[in-house]
Amino acid sequence: MNNNIKVGDKLEIHCYKHNGKLHQVCNEAIVLDIDDEKIVVANNRAKLTEADGRSYRAKEPAILFFYKKRWFNIIGQLKDYGLYYYCNIATPYIIDGKIIKYIDYDLDLRVFPDGGFKVLDYNEYNYHRKLMNYPEEIELIIKTELSNLIEIKRRNEGPFTPGLISKYYAIYKKIERK
Repeated sequence: MNNNIKVGDKLEIHCYKHNGKLHQVCNEAIVLDIDDEKIVVANNRAKLTEADGRSYRAKEPAILFFYKKRWFNIIGQLKDYGLYYYCNIATPYIIDGKIIKYIDYDLDLRVFPDGGFKVLDYNEYNYHRKLMNYPEEIELIIKTELSNLIEIKRRNEGPFTPGLISKYYAIYKKIERK
């Protein structure tokens, strides 16, 4: 399944919507860690291209966690004014060649440097849920995994573990210097 992906490999990230349409492409994801549960990648000021062709660069380095069995991915954003997290409710990832692929299900969890958090994009979720006829099973998974994600954040586990993003960022900088 991992197509012999290894630490240091450069991948792309493709985000889709439930209807199968490409939503966003990220041009760079350097592999920092991969195991049976997840892949951790990083980039710095990555180029993001939207479905309509518009593109822009992220403003900061990011450490991204994608999971094989969890319906979310987590992005640690190393901003000048603190560590933020942007968490997408999304399918488990697959790797197709040198591309990480997943389906985004609209709801997001934004975590602030002070530890506070907020669920975003309920309106987008409700709109797409009706437009694309999300099956009941998908809706149940989305609600359950959002609750699980919030609980992981409250316990400061996984990517929210203090110091973990810094550790991965140091690995990224070491790989980039090579």
